[in-house]
Amino acid sequence: ILSGLSSELRQKLAAVRPETLGQAGRVEGMTPAALTLILARLRMDERRAS
Repeated sequence: ILSGLSSELRQKLAAVRPETLGQAGRVEGMTPAALTLILARLRMDERRAS
């Protein structure tokens, strides 16, 4: 899913499958740094799609 995230957090995200960044931010164990990584990945994917 994303390099730089702990395996525990990756497992939680895979189980919860948040649809928004806000939902991801409420996942237990989520850190500001992890949210930044997720946001950077979303922006990178968005640029590639356009």
